[in-house]
Amino acid sequence: MLKIKNLHAKAGETEILRGLNLEVGPGEVHAIMGPNGSGKSTLASVLSGREAYEVTDGFVDFDGVDLLDMDASDRAREGLFLAFQYPVEIPGVSNMNFMKAAVNGNRAHAGLDPIKGTDFLQKVKECASLVELDGRLRDRSVNEGFSGGEKKRNEIFQMAMLQPKLAVLDETDSGLDIDALRVVSQGVNAMRSSDRSFIVITHYQRLLDYIVPDFVHVLSGGKIVKTGGKELALELETKGYDWI
Repeated sequence: MLKIKNLHAKAGETEILRGLNLEVGPGEVHAIMGPNGSGKSTLASVLSGREAYEVTDGFVDFDGVDLLDMDASDRAREGLFLAFQYPVEIPGVSNMNFMKAAVNGNRAHAGLDPIKGTDFLQKVKECASLVELDGRLRDRSVNEGFSGGEKKRNEIFQMAMLQPKLAVLDETDSGLDIDALRVVSQGVNAMRSSDRSFIVITHYQRLLDYIVPDFVHVLSGGKIVKTGGKELALELETKGYDWI
């Protein structure tokens, strides 16, 4: 699904990723943990195509295509989804219009006709139920006036609507209370399948109690320095990062 080899990236003159290697197979969930400034969110930004970051070496193969050779929109159409740490508000653009345009953009990329209105509404109903997103929120502008938890629910709703091959969740648990964490996690778990993969970036082990990963990686100094199973996250919770 995803092969990252010797990835180097910088922001301005500051090198952040320094030879990162990672492979994610179909259906796998990989958690990435690490101290502040280690490059976790930079990795998410580089994969999604944010122009603020310059890749200086390495390559990223995404399901047989060169990810780094595509702009952000094409990466999304190829099946890459990024859930932001801080989802932005888009005043004046309704959730429904936003999602219909996104769904039809993906369908056009795949050579399909636009989705029928009745099919779209049924899909909205099904996907919204995954994260208990009610009609009051669905019909508002994208994230405008939403609480932190509502924004994160809305992102998982968007992910369910778009059905990506690979979802990168950048600190989705940030700012969530226990109830919101449970709802967001159940939405992610409902989407787990043999042909969809996840990269879950988090500071805290608690998220991994809800979204159980196949692999846990520790990112430090711009590269992955240790890999293990879920027990590694428990060890990090107890010992911190200094022992690695």
